[in-house]
Amino acid sequence: MTKKITIVEQFKIKQAEIKDAERIAILAKQLGYSVMNQQVEQRLARIQNDDAHIVYVVTGENDYVIGWAHAYICDSLLISTPALLLGLVVDKDYRSNGIGRILMQQIENWASLAGSEGVLVRSNIKRKEAHLFYEKIGYTNIKQSLTFHKQLV
Repeated sequence: MTKKITIVEQFKIKQAEIKDAERIAILAKQLGYSVMNQQVEQRLARIQNDDAHIVYVVTGENDYVIGWAHAYICDSLLISTPALLLGLVVDKDYRSNGIGRILMQQIENWASLAGSEGVLVRSNIKRKEAHLFYEKIGYTNIKQSLTFHKQLV
C-alpha cells in the first residue's frame, strides 16, 4: 500500500510512524490500556511493513497526534476476508468533531482496497458512547460475546 496523507480541514491523516508511539500510548490509556512507549515502538516496527496491518494517525498542529486507528486483514474460514478494527481512539479533548468518522472512513477505504468485504468492530460492553458512534456511521451490532484470555508468559 502507498503511504498517503489526507488533509481534512485542519487535521492531517497519515500512516503511523515510530515517532508517533508516545502519543499512541498516551491515547491508549484513555481507553484503559496501559502500554509503554517502547512497547508501542516495538509493535509498530513489527507491523510497519506488513500489508495485513494498517495504523493511521490524525494529527493537528506540529504533527501532534490526536487520534489513531489500527486494523488488520485476517483470513478466516468463517467470514469472507474481514478487516478487524483492533483499536480506535480520539483524544477526549477532540471528540465529537468528526475525527473518529474520518479515521473509520480511512480504515474502510484501506480494507476495501486490500480485498476485504467488511470491517468487524469489537467494543467493550461499557462503551455506550462508542456503540452509538459505530451505529451512527453505519455499523450494526451482529452479536454479543464474552472474551476470554489466558496468560502464557
